[in-house]
Amino acid sequence: MGEISRDSDLREVADQMSAQARTFLSTVTQVASGAMPGAELSLLVLATSDLLAAGARLAAIVDVVPMERFEPDAGPDTDLDPLREALARMFDGFDEYTEVVDPVISPEVERASISGELACVAEAMAKGLQHHDGGHELEALWWWQFSYFSLWGERAASVLRAVQTVLAHLRLDVEDDVATEAEYDALHA
Repeated sequence: MGEISRDSDLREVADQMSAQARTFLSTVTQVASGAMPGAELSLLVLATSDLLAAGARLAAIVDVVPMERFEPDAGPDTDLDPLREALARMFDGFDEYTEVVDPVISPEVERASISGELACVAEAMAKGLQHHDGGHELEALWWWQFSYFSLWGERAASVLRAVQTVLAHLRLDVEDDVATEAEYDALHA
C-alpha cells in the first residue's frame, strides 16, 4: 500500500511540475514574441522565480527513480533556436553577463547570456513535458529533478539574478533630479 501511495504522491508532484513548466514556457514564449512590451523583465523574474520554487520542491523530495532503468524515447527534441534568437534580439545590448562557474569550488567566471540560459531552461522543461504528455509521469519527474540539480536549477538561478539586476538598473539608475522629484511627489501625494 505504501508504494502505491508514494507513486500517487509522485504523480501529483509531476502534474504540479508539469503545470509550472507549461507556465514558464508560455511566459518565455510570449516575452520572446514581443507580446508583453514593457513587462518583459518583470514577467521573466516572476516566471523564473516560480520555476525555481518548483525546483526547490523537487530538491526536497526523495530521489525519483523510475521503474525502467532507461529513458523512453520522448520524440525529437524541441527546436528552441528560434526562441533563443528572438530573446537575443530582444535583449540586444544587455544579453551577455558574467557568472561564477561554481561558487563553492572556484571563483572562476565565464560569460553567459540571458537568451541562452532561458532557452536552456526551456529545453529542460520541454523535454520533461514530452515525457509527461507521453504518459510517463515518473520519468518526467525524474528528468525534472535530475536536470534541476545538473542543469536548469543553476541556469535559472543565474539568469534570474541577471534579469533582476537589469530590472533594478532600469528602475533605480535615474538622474538625481528625477529621483528627487519622484520622492517629493511621493511624500506630498
